[in-house]
Amino acid sequence: MAANSLLERRRIEAEFTKGILDVLATEIGRDRAVAILTKAIEAMAETAGAAFAAETSKADPGKPADLATFAGILPRWQAGDALAVTLHAQNANELDFDVTHCAFADMYRELGLGELGFVLSCNRDGGFSKGFNPEIALTRTQTIMGGASHCDFRFRLHRRQS
Repeated sequence: MAANSLLERRRIEAEFTKGILDVLATEIGRDRAVAILTKAIEAMAETAGAAFAAETSKADPGKPADLATFAGILPRWQAGDALAVTLHAQNANELDFDVTHCAFADMYRELGLGELGFVLSCNRDGGFSKGFNPEIALTRTQTIMGGASHCDFRFRLHRRQS
């Protein structure tokens, strides 16, 4: 069985999530339902980041959990023309890129979930990097999902002093 692209997986998740969110919103209010959804997605993203770290370590036990290794996820995120990326810096301690086209944002808007796109997709990025390595920090000042022309991803590895 062929694996779905990440974009197709997010579409399936969004359709399912919309149904659950609608019921939760009726029961506990929309703000509370979105807060719970946000928390759940952050936890799922952190778990996925840890799984990527384990997968990477298993494939190459000597490979460090730095940003050069973390950048190995970019092709998966871009599969199926899901993201157009302009890379600015990539080394062990920094990974800087801009997303100039986001098919995830297009898809969420098409599904009528544009206002939740950040929660369903963008919200995952910080948790994923934290799960991969808790010393990685993401700074992002704007997103396409939020109406900007591009998303500015700036990852930094802040190594703890021993």
